[in-house]
Formats: sequence, C-alpha cells, structure tokens
Amino acid sequence: MFWYILLFLVSFYCLIKSADYFTDSAENIGLYIGIPSFIVGIIIVSIGTSLPELASSIFSVIQNSSEMVVGNVLGSNIANILLVVGVAALISKKINIKFDLMKFDIPVLLFSMFFIILTLYDGIFTFVEGIIAIVFLGIYLYLSTKNNKNLENKTINKFPTKSVFILIISSMFIFFGAKYTIFSAIKLAEFLNIGKEVIAASAIALGTSLPELTVSIQAIRKKKADMALGNIIGSNIFNTFGVLGIPALITPLVINLKYSFFNSSLISIIFIIVATLTLSWFIKDREITRKEGLVFVILYVVFLILIYI
Repeated sequence: MFWYILLFLVSFYCLIKSADYFTDSAENIGLYIGIPSFIVGIIIVSIGTSLPELASSIFSVIQNSSEMVVGNVLGSNIANILLVVGVAALISKKINIKFDLMKFDIPVLLFSMFFIILTLYDGIFTFVEGIIAIVFLGIYLYLSTKNNKNLENKTINKFPTKSVFILIISSMFIFFGAKYTIFSAIKLAEFLNIGKEVIAASAIALGTSLPELTVSIQAIRKKKADMALGNIIGSNIFNTFGVLGIPALITPLVINLKYSFFNSSLISIIFIIVATLTLSWFIKDREITRKEGLVFVILYVVFLILIYI
C-alpha cells in the first residue's frame, strides 16, 4: 500500500506541474503564431486548468473505470466552487466582482448543471450525449471569445524554441502522470475497499482542482479576485462539457445511482446542485464575503464526510 500511495503522490505531482508548464508554453506558441490574445487567454486557460481532469478521465476510460470520470467531474466542480471560491473569499476578505457575471457566465454555469442532471439520471452518459456536450463546449468557447474581443492583443516576435521543447516534454509527463495516477488510485480503492468513484470525487478531484486554486490565489495577490471567480466558472463549464464529453466518445460513462442517502454519486449530484445554486445566489450582489466563503468551506467539509460514510 505504501508504494501505491507514493506512486499516486508522485504521478499526481507530475500531472499537475506538467499541465502548468504545458499551458504556459502553449500560450506562448499561440501568441507567436498570431492567434489573438483574447482567444489564447480564454481557450488555453480554460483547457489548461482542466487538463489534469481531462487527462485522468481519459485514462480512467482506458483502464475500464469510467465511473471515475463522472466522480472526477462532479467532485472537481464541487471543489472548485466550495473549496477554491471559499478559500479565495477567506483570503481576500471580500471578492468584489466588477463584471456582470449574471448576464452570461452564471446562466451558462446553471445550464451546465442542469445538463449533468438530465444526462446522468439514467446512470449512463452515452456517445450521443458526449457529442452534444462537445457541441455545447464549442458554442461556449465561441461566445466567450466574442464577448472578450475588447481585451488587449499581445504578440511574440521571436520563435519560442524553449516553449516548443517544454510543450513536448510536458505532454509526455501529462501522459505518464495521468496513467499512473489512475492506476495507483484504482489499486488504492481496491486495497481500502472503497468505491473508485469516491476516490475520484475526493482525492483526484481535489488534486485536479489545484491549478484553479493556484490561479485564484495569484489573482487575489494581484488584486484581481474577480478574475479568479471567472476562471473557476469557466473551468467548471469546460469540465462538464469537455471532460465528460471527450471520454464518452471512447466508451459510455457509468454512474452508480442507487437511491440511498449514503450513495456517493447521488451525494455528489446533490452537492453540485447546492454549490452551483448557492454561488449564483451569493454572486447576485457582485460580491462574495468572508462569511459566505466560510459557508462554502464548511459545505465542502460536509461533502467529504458524507461520501466517506
């Protein structure tokens, strides 16, 4: 068991760090090619912060553990809202939001929540639903770039040789990091006799939310806490449509929905509803206070306790 824990920690660290390097190098390459910076920023950041979830989900499917995909997406989205936003609010004392997120971002986030509920009620996420999810993701990315064309354009004149090298190396580390993260997680779940979806919704989801937490803390330090919130919302939307949609093209994703109060999958669905609706309510006045952040963190602790009972 010790070696599986060690393998999990090392591979997880490689996955998170390599995703960070991959994102930075991809952004530099995109700017050199001449892709507008607003497109690079939105697409690369959205994909980059969700890359650990996507990579681990694809390997979950390859290793015949598709139930971990749904658990990872639900758990990661819950962690992003309750933990990341909660910690961000506690650190910054108050998150002041300059932009009206209720016009576009929050409605899309609510739509993605209802999409999860409707597609998972029968316990399976099919190939067709995966196609629909990817179409919705494309529409979301298009509308996001269209709404942010007023952002400053940046370019890089010198060919980013270092970035190309880092992109290739980080891709290899993402591959092996995701592969052995899932392998060790499955072995630990078997050894501890707990459900794979529980591991996915807690340990893996918490770890794959580290990029969002890191970006949020950096944004707070730069007095741009509202950027942190925008990143989290965008990441959750990408998780729902992209991280669920892409693996579903390989094989249908299953979820154990036994209607028992202590069923971890059902608890995850309940908490994604609670987290999303609570965030939408708190954000109406364009601020999230420290008290509201504390409510988020407490809810996340309750979530972890319930799925392990």
